[in-house]
Parts: sequence; C-alpha cells; structure tokens
Amino acid sequence: MKPRLLDLFCGAGGAAMGYHRAGFDVVGVDNRPQPHYPFEFVQANALWVLDFGGALFGQPFDAIHASPPCQSYIRGGLQHDDHPALVEPVRELLQQTGLPWVIENVPGSPLRPDAVLCGSQFGLDVRRHRWFELSWGEPILTLSCDHSQPIAGVYGALHGRQGAWPGMLPDTLETRREALGIDWMTAAELSDAIPPAYTRADRAPAPPTRQGGGVRLADSNLV
Repeated sequence: MKPRLLDLFCGAGGAAMGYHRAGFDVVGVDNRPQPHYPFEFVQANALWVLDFGGALFGQPFDAIHASPPCQSYIRGGLQHDDHPALVEPVRELLQQTGLPWVIENVPGSPLRPDAVLCGSQFGLDVRRHRWFELSWGEPILTLSCDHSQPIAGVYGALHGRQGAWPGMLPDTLETRREALGIDWMTAAELSDAIPPAYTRADRAPAPPTRQGGGVRLADSNLV
C-alpha cells in the first residue's frame, strides 16, 4: 500500500505531482476550487483540517506537505500586506499532528531552510527559489544554482515572444509549461506553482512516513 500524503494549500498540484512520482498517494486541500488538480481534491480550509489532526473524514495520513501563501513574504517590494502570514501557525499545528511534514515557501519567509531549491539544479529554464523546512530537521545537501543561462519569467500575465525582461526566454503558455515541467496548468496556475522536480528528483525533500509502527521512506531518490 502506498503511503498517503496530505497536500495543504495545494494549488493546482505542482508539489503533488512530485510526491505522486515519488510513490505517495496524494490528497489535496485548498480553500479555492482547483479544477486542474490531478489527484483527489477536497475544498476546505487547511488550518481547519490541521485543527483536526491532519485527518480528512476520519482518513489518516502518513505525512503532510504545506505551502502556505507566500505573498506576505515576497522580497523586492512586491509584498502584499493584505495576505495572511501563516507559516508560524501552520508549523505549530503541524507539530501537533505527530506526523512527518514539509513546509515550502519563498526565501525570506520565517522557515528554517533545511533545503534550498532552484530550477537550475534540475535543468529547468526557471529559477523559482524555494525554502523547505523539514520536521525531521536534517539539512539537505543540494547542488549550487547555475544562473548563467536564460530563463523564462513565469509570473503574472503572459509576456509573449519578447519575454518578461530583456534577455529572458519567450513567455508563452507552452514555454511556461516546459520551464516548470508541468503540462496541465493554465498560465495563472503556473505563476503560483513549484516544479514537480522539487518534491520528486534527487535532493528533493520527500518526507519519511510512518507505516507499520516504524519509519518507512517513500520511494524517493533523496533519502
């Protein structure tokens, strides 16, 4: 039986696809409809689900991933003060579940950066730096970033063949999907997504899971 992973603040499922490829049975939760989420989806408040110990309708999980909204933590003058800062309350609730967990957010968020990932580490045409805090507290050794190559600017409205900025790759739906390794999302969904490689490939922080009274690792190349 596959280990079950609860994907909170799931969006359209970039992280979820990586965990699925690593061997998890994934269920997503988001407070907004997610018609393109590729796995079982429940529209609900993620904090409410955590208040109930990370179980859905009495169904237990083996591990939890959470991607709280990042807008209040974004650097460079792009912060949005009208968005809630949820990393700390989410961490507190995750700790109370007793399950292995991963929190993902942007650099500058109040996370302990146990893993720092960039698209260039996976040969992707996007940077999208992200921090991961891991409940088991073991820092993950990752490759250095390579920012020498042109990238796609996967954010905001599509910028067309000229790209988001001079020197960037063209910014179309097709180039965004190729840059993130995602073929099922809209342009707007891609703007908020992380590549599945971050939660699947070598050095991605796939969590250990508790099964049969012991600790079992998902079939990930990481741990």
